Amino acid sequence: MSFLSVQHLSLELKRDQQWNTILKDVNFNIKKGEVVGIVGESGSGKSITALSIMQLLKPNIANYKSGQILFTNNLNNKEEDIMQMSEKKLQKLRGNRIAMIFQEPMSSLNPVIKCGQQIAELLLLHHKTTKKEVKNKIFTLFEEVMLPKPERIYNAYPHELSGGQKQRVMIAMAMSCHPDLLIADEPTTALDVTVQKGILELIKKLQQNYEMSIIFISHDLGVIAEIADRALVLYKGEIVETGTIKNLFNNPQHPYTQGLLACRPPIHCRLKHLPTVEDFITKQNENNTNDKFHHEANICTTEERNRHLRKIYALPPILKINNLYKKYPIRKSGLFNQKEFITAVDHVSLDVYEGETLGIAGESGCGKTTLGRLIIQLIKPSSGSIIYKNQDLNLLNNKELTKIRKEIQMILQDPYSSLNQRITIGSAIIEPMLIHHIGHNHQERKNLAMELLIRVGLEENHFYRYPHEFSGGQRQRISIARALAVNPRFIICDESVSALDISVQAHILNLLNELKKEFQFTYIFISHDLSVVKFISDRIAVMQSGKIVEINEADELFLHPKTNYTKHLIQAIPAIK
Repeated sequence: MSFLSVQHLSLELKRDQQWNTILKDVNFNIKKGEVVGIVGESGSGKSITALSIMQLLKPNIANYKSGQILFTNNLNNKEEDIMQMSEKKLQKLRGNRIAMIFQEPMSSLNPVIKCGQQIAELLLLHHKTTKKEVKNKIFTLFEEVMLPKPERIYNAYPHELSGGQKQRVMIAMAMSCHPDLLIADEPTTALDVTVQKGILELIKKLQQNYEMSIIFISHDLGVIAEIADRALVLYKGEIVETGTIKNLFNNPQHPYTQGLLACRPPIHCRLKHLPTVEDFITKQNENNTNDKFHHEANICTTEERNRHLRKIYALPPILKINNLYKKYPIRKSGLFNQKEFITAVDHVSLDVYEGETLGIAGESGCGKTTLGRLIIQLIKPSSGSIIYKNQDLNLLNNKELTKIRKEIQMILQDPYSSLNQRITIGSAIIEPMLIHHIGHNHQERKNLAMELLIRVGLEENHFYRYPHEFSGGQRQRISIARALAVNPRFIICDESVSALDISVQAHILNLLNELKKEFQFTYIFISHDLSVVKFISDRIAVMQSGKIVEINEADELFLHPKTNYTKHLIQAIPAIK
């Protein structure tokens, strides 16, 4: 008998007074102690399936057309339909027998309550115990999930912890009542590859220790391959393929699965153009669909690569960074405490050549983003120089910097928070044109904005819409269009694809390469994902603790890494075996 059985689940969600079908006749079973992966793009129905199991969707926006979710109670071996349970019974089930780790720990944890208190609340709700026993239990949980200094974490607010630490707190919370079923919804999406690997190993270890079942949701097949026994592929609310990890990845049958596998940037070769899911869906009737990934015409040869590199490095650098140093003061309690500093960028020197894509890779906190912000002068360095076209940017006044910022633009990591939610997309693109006096009148600027929207793969009518009406990938395209609005020559991409679906990521990476060819851009591409950095970069600089520990041609750095840190980053990339 299955431990959890989802049968003929069909669901509609209400949006803008209209009902839209999200899940269509979804069927799957999970056995005791099994890890099942659910994979698919945003909008495929992965999270909605998880929320349906937890019964967390509000009745006024969710309409279950059909289905049962049968859960076997370990205490009496009795099968019950979760969809028919009362709210009182569901409260006893949630967090106790079935627990969930949500995608974004910062929005899941209460920002005004200390981490320890949030877990204590859950334990006191489901178990009759004392506060002292609860505190000791939480310390044990924090040690189990390998959090340093449990007492400090217990008394810390979520904003005082790193992304990886917050996710471990969420895992500790989910594990606090030793659930029979753990649902992990994209728990590693925006984390560094090394932190991600640690989280995956931790979840696998806990699963084996407690013999619990896991539903692991991800858009990344590489992550699913690391942790799951079996996987389901969701596409537009339907399960299009299911099977063991080995069979699914070695012999994918559905074009959608083939596309998800193909659009991951490969490590073993350099592609000119990343295949996308659409390439496979539109050609699903052709026999050679699966060969597109390995097509000879799409592989960059050594001769082509060397010719490209010789052309770039024959010219002098467009940007020279010399001995750049940045430190921040740490806030100390107490009037007479001596002020302490943390070093974010530690005497970094490097050159960037015109037409080059320089990748900067490293874990969170290594100084990548700070370096990008120093270059564009959003923050000032403590010492060192940044020479762009023979001008030291540190010595320029505000008026001179405004002229330079027309040439140097930055595409930020989170397009949602970087776009003003109160103004239309068109206004957001026109705004920098007004600052830099591009276009003679509003109509001319509007026409330019619409041309840019089309160029980045959007439509003219998107000009009148607001940011919340777009998906993550579309918002990132809008951010690219806004950066292009002032005709820049140098673009800094700060984790521009890290939170996107693997298929959307392929579209954006291809777009950045096309724009580079068309407009002769120079890029600095910042990312913690070395496979992405390798695909797009000519050279890669690896940062650790504010220093550049290694810099080399991208393919050479992967083949022959010189430092143990670089080897560690490469080994942490999820691999489809």
